[in-house]
Amino acid sequence: MCFDPAATPPAIPADALPHPADFRSQDLTLTTEEGAPLATYSAVASDPHTAAVVILPDVRGLFDYYKRLADRFASAGHHAIAIDYFARTEASTDRGADFDFMPHVRQLTVEQVQADARVAAGWLREELGVRDVVTVGFCLGGTMSYYATTDPALDVAGAIAFYGGLDGSRLGVFDDPAEAADRMRGPLLAIYGGADASITQEMRDRFDGALRSAGVEHEFVTFDGAPHSFFDRTHGDHSEACDESWRLVLRFLRDVRSV
Repeated sequence: MCFDPAATPPAIPADALPHPADFRSQDLTLTTEEGAPLATYSAVASDPHTAAVVILPDVRGLFDYYKRLADRFASAGHHAIAIDYFARTEASTDRGADFDFMPHVRQLTVEQVQADARVAAGWLREELGVRDVVTVGFCLGGTMSYYATTDPALDVAGAIAFYGGLDGSRLGVFDDPAEAADRMRGPLLAIYGGADASITQEMRDRFDGALRSAGVEHEFVTFDGAPHSFFDRTHGDHSEACDESWRLVLRFLRDVRSV
């Protein structure tokens, strides 16, 4: 698991967001391409910037952390929609501490997540008139954010990943992302913790090298001493990494453009 069920996303530092925007948010049920109910959470900025985000959670799926994260993005002027992963295998939308997520995770595929991201991105485009859509993912969702750039129908303007997994054998959901680098499209922003035992420097170097060889525009940022899932308000020892991550993410969203 990535974040604890009680985790809270860190606040955006004041120098990156001197004047938070108003927004409205709600739980929102969309429909998968196969007709299943897709649980999402939308946060709509009152005075939006160009880029909007589709949030791809960790292995637990859509729980409170990602709803609050969507609110954070909307307060920065970026429409946001966070999706759940388990519309096909779990009728309940309770993703609390007792939710046994692994049986559902092992039934996931990259193609299913891409399909549900297309639904969410379609909602942003059709309902809110969004032009540029960027995926932002965490852990499993970080890897899915990389893979989102391989889907022409999803047509993302860029992808951001926090500690996106690079070892496909751990979950059996995706292959080695380095092997798919030649199908990815930048820009990518990859954020990692240097003390993350599950994603080693060797793994990061291999993926970085594969992206370079494929000519994919990307930026790797590693925070020394930060663990996996450091982007959590309760991790006071890593507040500087959290603040700088927000600055990097908001700068990326400000600069990204559809091609």
